[in-house]
Amino acid sequence: MRVAAVGDLHVVPGSAHRLRPLYQRAAMVADLLLLAGDLTNAGDLESAAELCTVVTGLDLPVVAVLGNHDHDAGAGGQVAAMLGDAGAIVLEGTAATIETSSGAVGVAGVTGFSDGQDAGRAATDGTAAHRLRDALASLDTDVRIALTHYAPVMETLTGEAPEIHRFLGSPLLGAAIDGSRAGTAPPAPVTAPAVDTAADPGPLDAGDLIGMAAPEPTTMLAVHGHAHHGQEMGWTPGGTPVRNVARPVIVAPFAVYRLPDGARIG
Repeated sequence: MRVAAVGDLHVVPGSAHRLRPLYQRAAMVADLLLLAGDLTNAGDLESAAELCTVVTGLDLPVVAVLGNHDHDAGAGGQVAAMLGDAGAIVLEGTAATIETSSGAVGVAGVTGFSDGQDAGRAATDGTAAHRLRDALASLDTDVRIALTHYAPVMETLTGEAPEIHRFLGSPLLGAAIDGSRAGTAPPAPVTAPAVDTAADPGPLDAGDLIGMAAPEPTTMLAVHGHAHHGQEMGWTPGGTPVRNVARPVIVAPFAVYRLPDGARIG
């Protein structure tokens, strides 16, 4: 499966005629397009309408989260609704299963938060991480992706001034992605006869079972934006590939990643 992704488009009025052809090409090289927030420059409805012109009718599914700039004008809900009317799936602590030409993919998304926000927002932000974890765990697909605007790991912030790292993301988001690894699938049944290999026959223990439960479902890729001067590649502590797709970082209209390994192929 091939996933195209970009964040931090910062669309302004008058830019759709230039951007539209670039994103029409995404359908030629990818199965899915992910938009990682800060899609408008100031969250105004005129810019949101311009963004909708860019993504309407693209010949591949589009899944998005909003960024902090998309809320600047206090109209984030309207921006999300306009994107939805344009055919994009907008996530906020929610998940969606999308059928693509290469099979089903589950995407869970949340804008996210920074560790540098004031105490009054800390509880809300912690809840957002929990919602991301639960949204990922709710997906019943072999392919799962986490989509955020804020960074879930500090590794992709390398290149940003260290004193602002805490304003660009939170490890709680990375913990949420790793926490989803348990999933919700019940253990698979034993698929071969149980054999007691102990010299003294007796009750079976875990080491006597052949055909143990299937591996837990995992998140194959985490995508974020926001860190304009960060680096592209990182990993959660649990080993999920993390990709910073802020446009100044990928230096392209979008990057294309191959699943399941998360390697960049375009």
